[in-house]
Amino acid sequence: MHDHAGFNVCCMKMICHGCIFAAEKRGMHDCPFCRTNRPVDDAGELTMVRARVLKKDPEAINKLAGWYFHGEVGLQKDMRKAVEQWTEAAELGSIEALNHLGGAYYLGIGVEQDKAKAVEFFAKAAMQGHVDSRHNLGCHELEEGSHDRAVRHWLISAKMGLKESLENIKNAFMKGIATKDQYTEALKGYQDGLEEMKSHDRDEAKRHGY
Repeated sequence: MHDHAGFNVCCMKMICHGCIFAAEKRGMHDCPFCRTNRPVDDAGELTMVRARVLKKDPEAINKLAGWYFHGEVGLQKDMRKAVEQWTEAAELGSIEALNHLGGAYYLGIGVEQDKAKAVEFFAKAAMQGHVDSRHNLGCHELEEGSHDRAVRHWLISAKMGLKESLENIKNAFMKGIATKDQYTEALKGYQDGLEEMKSHDRDEAKRHGY
């Protein structure tokens, strides 16, 4: 999704680049989802997100946490605050926040390292369809020496269009820890996923630098 869509701070929605491009061709230069004018600078973005944070919007809290984590839009970098906000966003239903929490706990960034807790967060997000979390579970299983479980996770995420998972299965096949059938299945699933995601407007948007 992140390769083909952008986050709109007005409505906290991921909007397809193709949809934005198609709307702009029709003279619509505001948000295609909520028709709000887009902010023109970082201060405007921060104001919009904070307004939604006050309303306990989980995706707004997740977005603000990411800005604190990276020190963006004029905010001072604060990893502990980012983790606190990701925790709140996850409790309110954000699967993106679950994935970020998994990464923070797995690497010990902003919190004490706890891989078991990280895997719990990844698993919760993966069960709700989060492709990166599914991929991360596969990487964890590989680290633990559970090659078959790793490949099974990557098969799922490869079929959801994640190239990194396909590459991992390819590498596993070359090392003899995945079968030819598994690699073939992953390759076909990945290609089928790309075919399903094809869009003329999205291709045009990419050519225009979206």
